[in-house]
Amino acid sequence: MRKIILVYSGGLDTSVCIPLMREEYGFDHVITVTVDVGQPAADIRQAEERARALGAEHYTVDAKALFVEHFCWPAVRANGDYQGYPISTSIARPLIALMAVEKARELGVNAFGHGCTGKGNDQFRLEYILRTLMPDAQIVAPMREGRRLPDGRREPWTRSEEIEYASAHGLNIPQTKERIWSVDENLWGRSIEGGRLEDPDYAPPEEIFQWTRSLADTPAEPRILTLTFENGVPVAIDHRHMSPVELVTTLNRIAGEHGVGRIDIMEDRMLGLKVRENYECPAAVTILTAHRALEALVCTQSELKFKAMVDREWGELAYRGLWLDPLKEALEAFINTIQKRVVGTVTLRLARGNVTVIGRRSEAALYSEDLASFDSKTFDQSEALGIVKTHGMQSRLFWHLRQQGKIPGSGVSGLPLLTASAPAEEVPYA
Repeated sequence: MRKIILVYSGGLDTSVCIPLMREEYGFDHVITVTVDVGQPAADIRQAEERARALGAEHYTVDAKALFVEHFCWPAVRANGDYQGYPISTSIARPLIALMAVEKARELGVNAFGHGCTGKGNDQFRLEYILRTLMPDAQIVAPMREGRRLPDGRREPWTRSEEIEYASAHGLNIPQTKERIWSVDENLWGRSIEGGRLEDPDYAPPEEIFQWTRSLADTPAEPRILTLTFENGVPVAIDHRHMSPVELVTTLNRIAGEHGVGRIDIMEDRMLGLKVRENYECPAAVTILTAHRALEALVCTQSELKFKAMVDREWGELAYRGLWLDPLKEALEAFINTIQKRVVGTVTLRLARGNVTVIGRRSEAALYSEDLASFDSKTFDQSEALGIVKTHGMQSRLFWHLRQQGKIPGSGVSGLPLLTASAPAEEVPYA
């Protein structure tokens, strides 16, 4: 008997895959695995019911705690971002693939299927883990490979054709040709795409949002809250300690009520396609805002400068799903060393779609009010004269040499009056 593990969300693409696995790929037994990383409970139940109704052997794996602690929290420490939004879908895919591999090993199955198209990113993220951990396994991707035509050729599925195929096979799929949104949801974020949303100039209808209120419906009074951080991640809201899952869930609700976390962005996919994406990520936006503020308080200037480069590279690797890449491991060695000092509290104001830092405190703060205050005499300001005299010494030397005609060119861009200045006779440097 030919068996296959289908990475199963319960949505249109993966549900269509169940009969396709039998009809076009010859698998006798389809085993569906749904990994719960924070989807609505109703979606999990629907996936279970739909899979069994289609004759599949189904398993649901609760991975919410694993997801937050081992995927969301590393993203916080690295200020995980891609082109202006907190990465969410991308960091869940490696965990989903990992859970599918564990189930395949448990059941002795050596074939995998998924519902990714050939245009998206998830095919890379899922198959990277599958091919790394089970390099000899067969991987089937019906949406990417296309439907079989009578002459044996294959052509890509369109979303409308999938809906028609689902209807012909008695599948109760919520999408219609008019409301064709494709939604991916986990604890860290919710992405909405497809249909008219693919038009960059189309204003998204309010109906696509579920986690965040519109600005017109947000409370008139701001919400002030405090996040407590230990080892670079939040552990408490308003000084009440929570489990990681409870904390993220609670912040999604609180920040979402104030309209925080809506992002409409043009995104460059891994294949080079530029696409329009809508995201809701209230907890992620709130936590990352606080985390950056706390890092700015406890890190040196040079650490912040270097970490910005490290974070950007980490975000690129995570976006591409390269969770097992050695460079990612090396980057995290630096990141995690820094995070030992990222402890303290950050106070935030949530109002009208914005989250603003209004206070931060840490025992590891590299800040002295006594030294920084204009009312303090601790710092002898006259001692700054010597270093001020040497400021920009090499560029000053360059300027005077140019004025003497020893270096080609004249003037400074943006400072036209200086072009007419008389050549200097000497090269003062002190």
